[in-house]
Amino acid sequence: MGVLNATPDSFHPGSRVDGVGDAVERAVKMFEGGADWIDVGGESTRPGAVEVSQEEEARRVIPIIEAVREVLPDVGISIDSRRESVARMALDSGADMVNDVSSLGDPGMADLIAESECPICLMHMKGLPSNMQENPDYGDVVEEVRKSLSISSEKLVDSGVKPSNIIVDPGIGFGKLLDHNISLLSSGRSVVPVSEMGLMWGVSRKSMFKQMLGRERPGDRLAGTLGVAAIAMDKGVDIIRVHDVTEHSDLFSVMEGIR
Repeated sequence: MGVLNATPDSFHPGSRVDGVGDAVERAVKMFEGGADWIDVGGESTRPGAVEVSQEEEARRVIPIIEAVREVLPDVGISIDSRRESVARMALDSGADMVNDVSSLGDPGMADLIAESECPICLMHMKGLPSNMQENPDYGDVVEEVRKSLSISSEKLVDSGVKPSNIIVDPGIGFGKLLDHNISLLSSGRSVVPVSEMGLMWGVSRKSMFKQMLGRERPGDRLAGTLGVAAIAMDKGVDIIRVHDVTEHSDLFSVMEGIR
């Protein structure tokens, strides 16, 4: 899954797009590089990020989704949004999936997913982007994340959503310290509530690599990101959300070829 950020304040400057034309060009490059999905987001959820209005979020993402769908009819398009209203507009404009970092924080999201019968990714986040990194604390981080994702996924199932249409994401870096992130990555599919559900990791160029490798700039964290991707293949991860599609596609192709 390639990341397409229609935001001026995403933590990785290299992932930001400048208008619809630039977004389409990058989407085509990612698709040609091996992306099965393009994840379009219009609100930064980096630590300390300030919430944008529903109108502004929609203004950023809907024209991009429409344009990418027209040019790339066969690629999967995911809308990265916490809002049911924005997700609904995105699905009506050609998106195929919802990536909800709030795990149904909007009460209307479950009904939308049941109505549209589209896949959804539920991500675990402790707190909000504005405060999630203020001393997050867990007893057993793996069990607590699994339980939280189980509660959210049960709401979807109760609304009529098939478990096979649900993907969960442990939320690396979202209200977690380095030790929490490492425990969650090591645990693999232990956070998945039901075996039919998918697992997604979003670790690309995150601050854990600053702590582990001393890489201050997100632009210098590709090698660390690829290291996690190699582990993901052995951990049963179904989707890996990345900024650098071609490099990851090459990595997976070599691994498969050797095996």
